[in-house]
Amino acid sequence: MPERLGPPLEQPLFNRLVIVGLGLIGSSLARAARHLHLARTVVAADASPAVRARVAELGIVDEVAPSVAEAVRGADYVILCVPVGACGAVAAEMSGALVPGAIVSDVGSVKGSVVAQVQPHLTSGVHFVPAHPVAGTEHSGPDAGFATLFHGRWCILTPPEGTDPDPVAQVRAFWEALGSNVEIMTPQHHDLVLAITSHVPHLIAYNIVGTAADLEEVTQSEVIKFSAGGFRDFTRIAASDPTMWRDVFLNNKDAVLEMLGRFNEDLSALQRAIRWNDGEALFNLFSRTRTIRRGIIDVGQETPEPDFGRRKAD
Repeated sequence: MPERLGPPLEQPLFNRLVIVGLGLIGSSLARAARHLHLARTVVAADASPAVRARVAELGIVDEVAPSVAEAVRGADYVILCVPVGACGAVAAEMSGALVPGAIVSDVGSVKGSVVAQVQPHLTSGVHFVPAHPVAGTEHSGPDAGFATLFHGRWCILTPPEGTDPDPVAQVRAFWEALGSNVEIMTPQHHDLVLAITSHVPHLIAYNIVGTAADLEEVTQSEVIKFSAGGFRDFTRIAASDPTMWRDVFLNNKDAVLEMLGRFNEDLSALQRAIRWNDGEALFNLFSRTRTIRRGIIDVGQETPEPDFGRRKAD
């Protein structure tokens, strides 16, 4: 295992941890939870028979359940690692099988919509503590996961108003054991913050790469042949899971549209500066953005390495 992953816990935090959806995030959680002994039993559930078979081959969990309902029976901690648009259907499927005292969480990049989808299906005595680990790569599937994915990254918890503080503390302890820094905020505030730090940048990347694809015929393949570092970085982001990001934009529509409006206003100002040869305005903007990049590095959320400082797979 990677050197930065700590030693296993002497006493696990949970008895039966169920991970629903074994993509990049889910399979990374499974690997880390087993290595760190965060639960006595780690169980996988996935709608895809091919994924279930591959997870069994990889040996990254203790059990692979044939259905979500069977997986969550007796579970004290369930983490939904499915696209945000699927959370409601999964919650409905497992609702009757959850025991009182169980904690349900997720890893979605949108929180307001997930709360609205999941909460109505949870019976009395079941606690819901939504979470968002701000970590990932452009790869997907059970083979893409690695145990150190969350180390040194932020995980944002967004418990709905009135949530029992004890389950929140347990979920915090789980993510801290993975090496994450934990922050708590409301679902609405989370969605606004992530709209500008994650969602809109992804949308811009998808758009730029799509424009380049349209230009391929015009330039006789020179766009790809002479790709500079900036364009290559955009293609990395634009290679992210299309199902996941489709659901992100549709489920965080209001915040994304608000941030896009602000972005379009700033882009118009930049366009005017170029048109009128306003070098001072351009220089001032570029200086400010350079400072932001250095600040991200200084707080440990990035390194100056060309691979974005992301750790390689185990």
